Amino acid sequence: MIEHHFTVDVEEYFQVSAFEPWVPRDRWPAMESRVSSSVEQLLALLAQYDARGTFFVLGWVAERFPELVRSIAGAGHEIASHGWDHVRITHQLPEEFRVSVAKSRRLLEDLTGAPVCGFRAPSFSLVPGCEWALDILLEEGYTYDSSLFPIRRPGYGYPSAQRDPHWIHRPTGMIAEVPPTTLSRCGINLPAAGGAYFRIFPYRLVQAGLRQAERRGTSGTFYIHPWELDPGQPRLTVPVRTRIRHYTGLNRVVARLHRMLAEFRFRSIAQTLVTLPQPVPAGQ
Repeated sequence: MIEHHFTVDVEEYFQVSAFEPWVPRDRWPAMESRVSSSVEQLLALLAQYDARGTFFVLGWVAERFPELVRSIAGAGHEIASHGWDHVRITHQLPEEFRVSVAKSRRLLEDLTGAPVCGFRAPSFSLVPGCEWALDILLEEGYTYDSSLFPIRRPGYGYPSAQRDPHWIHRPTGMIAEVPPTTLSRCGINLPAAGGAYFRIFPYRLVQAGLRQAERRGTSGTFYIHPWELDPGQPRLTVPVRTRIRHYTGLNRVVARLHRMLAEFRFRSIAQTLVTLPQPVPAGQ
């Protein structure tokens, strides 16, 4: 049976990119924290179905809740980096990005005593024109990325990216890429990896994306945020469109996770990379 990737972007409800204009970073320390209880709920769900996953942890969260990071690792899950403070790559200079990924990796490794190999950009913001970020990841010791979303969408997406785990040749070396799941229909890649697509659209969208990956003989990559399991989170004053996208479907996420975890098998990205065919060096 194909094992898919269960991934979690560990961040607070107020740290999503869509809230940036209304919840500036200098307000974060004063906001009510709810991430720990939601992560513990996820850990219990994964344990119930004997599933393993990869948790992309924000450095800002890890610094304030070190025991939460140790709890995730202690449950047998992979710890990876989500950067430091959820700044999109498109909003950073290369050296700012380097500081973010180096600082977060160092902290996460100190907390767990294990190497941190993976990175996911906030809001999948590794878009065309930002490929320099892959070189910095390699230089800072990362071996894989999970940011290239092979879809065409305003705000993020890398339409020409491959749909399945693969190696990317860069001037600084080779890095593995593990893209979020898409569903191909009529030659168009539809996002079917989780998040709002899991909450708002019918469950069969993600189900079909994972089944399609199985037919190709490869692992799909699902993602969720802890705040998506928390219908009781504070409602922030934001525009209607943002409010609809963020809060719709929160009350059905847990039931859908039970269904998905019962239907599919899941493991961490690190477990897949062990069996990913080794890359052929450029020029050979």
